[in-house]
Amino acid sequence: MLGIEAATQVAAVAVVCGERLVAERLVNNQRTHSANLLPMLKGVMEDAQVGHRDLGGIAVSAGPGSFTGLRIGMATAKTLAQAWGLPVVGVGTLEALAYALWGREGLICPVLHAKRGEVYAALYRTAKEGLLLVEGPMALSPPDLAQKLLEAGLPVTVTGDGALMHRELLQGRLKDRISFAPESLMWPRAAHVAALGYRRLMQNKGCNPLELLPDYVRPSEAEIKWLQKQGLKRCETLWK
Repeated sequence: MLGIEAATQVAAVAVVCGERLVAERLVNNQRTHSANLLPMLKGVMEDAQVGHRDLGGIAVSAGPGSFTGLRIGMATAKTLAQAWGLPVVGVGTLEALAYALWGREGLICPVLHAKRGEVYAALYRTAKEGLLLVEGPMALSPPDLAQKLLEAGLPVTVTGDGALMHRELLQGRLKDRISFAPESLMWPRAAHVAALGYRRLMQNKGCNPLELLPDYVRPSEAEIKWLQKQGLKRCETLWK
């Protein structure tokens, strides 16, 4: 299974066999994902010593996250899937983040910076068969997220660049009820996207590349401005 992650400032590509990692490359640099992904794809498949005929499918981070990054990752995955005749699977970016913390007690809360004074977040719990989604994905303000976690009344482990950015606020509100993942785990990995994609493929949840859509959670700035120009003030409600 080939995994592609481009929903955040990290670009990553991995090959897994089942859920066993075979090869992975990850960069967190200033180059655009369009410049990074194709050389990384070629390199990671060479590292894994596989060709496209050895693959059973392609998994791609499906959002929420950077609108531009999502489009680049999705376009890359869908183009390769069409060219190689493979099914493609979308994996939630927040779920891929939470997957690194599977097994933790209490709540697992991946948080991504969403601009416009908001974060993307979701709440998960560890279950025997995998991660159990409690709530989300959602876009909300950091204080609203802190209040939601406080009202949950459970210990929570947070991860993601949004957790780093709003660490002081979250720590101040939740005190000893909150813990933070190591910074090395606070970026989504293509290996986790591929492993979760493999699970979905085994459950016959793969799809034709033309059917795969990103999960933006909320409209882009351009869409909001367009809706407002049309006199649709409640554009957030319309989106939902």
